[in-house]
Amino acid sequence: ATPSLPHGPMARVHPDGQQPAREEVGCLPCGNCLVIVPQDCFFALERFGKFQEILEPGLRWAGLDLCGACVNFRSVSSRVIQSFVRITTKTTDNVFVFVHVAVQHSISAKSAEAALYKLNDISEQLDSYVSDVVRSFVPSLTLDECFEKKDEISVAVEEKLKDVMIQYGLEITKALVVNVEPDVTVVKSMNEITKQRRLRDAQQMQSEGEQIRTVKAAEAAADAKQLQGEGIARQRRAIIDGIRESITFGVEETLSADEISHLLVVTQYYETLRDVASNNESSIVFLDGSVGAVKDLVGQVRRGMPKGLAPGVRKPSQQDMVEMELAKLSAS
Repeated sequence: ATPSLPHGPMARVHPDGQQPAREEVGCLPCGNCLVIVPQDCFFALERFGKFQEILEPGLRWAGLDLCGACVNFRSVSSRVIQSFVRITTKTTDNVFVFVHVAVQHSISAKSAEAALYKLNDISEQLDSYVSDVVRSFVPSLTLDECFEKKDEISVAVEEKLKDVMIQYGLEITKALVVNVEPDVTVVKSMNEITKQRRLRDAQQMQSEGEQIRTVKAAEAAADAKQLQGEGIARQRRAIIDGIRESITFGVEETLSADEISHLLVVTQYYETLRDVASNNESSIVFLDGSVGAVKDLVGQVRRGMPKGLAPGVRKPSQQDMVEMELAKLSAS
């Protein structure tokens, strides 16, 4: 007869991670004298109900037996089994979390006897010890620290289980904290906090960008106005110098400051007429552009400005030349 242990990758794995002991029979129909032990199992040999030894994989002689009355077998898997433990606990900032721990454990030949006869429910024992470690470690951490120190929690659980579970025949391979799961409302609140923080940062950066653009635009406008004023000043200076040179050319006389101011006023007067004529959106302005009007304008400016010459001093030659230059400007 073939061993009664069912085949398949999950046949020996309890849904909760436990390795249940199974009754086995030998390979002879008349008794359990010989037995075939699979590669992934250990058989416990019992004679008249008392444990004798652990049979390792292969064909093993169990002793004389009569129809299974003297010799019996119990099997346990030697595969590494993973048990999942879910613990509810609270962090130091009063947030309830679910800590998911995966414990990988196995049974060796030297510990198979203790695994078969000492412990009734492996899953319950693992759950108790894992819960004890997690609930003593996590309450001293904040929620953020729980995510950052998952490895430290795993090491604490693993060290605790290795020290305790070896007496029950379990060899702990690894203990892993696979997930730290806060409550759904806490997750939503954290996501909302992060969202609002990022929106605030984006708004602040946008405001700073607008401020920089405004400052730069104002600085550019100020520089443009300054350059424009400097250009106009140089233009006026060139005009004055040109008028002065054209009037005093070939003579030893010079123009006074008042006469230069009068020429500048006249020049600006004609520039104003030109700008009004070139601007299509300007309102209608009636101005007299005749030579007499220009002379009247100069007279008004003269009467409104103090004389720069001493009383009774008059330079008719320069005045005549100024009037001739004004006539040229009005004609052009």
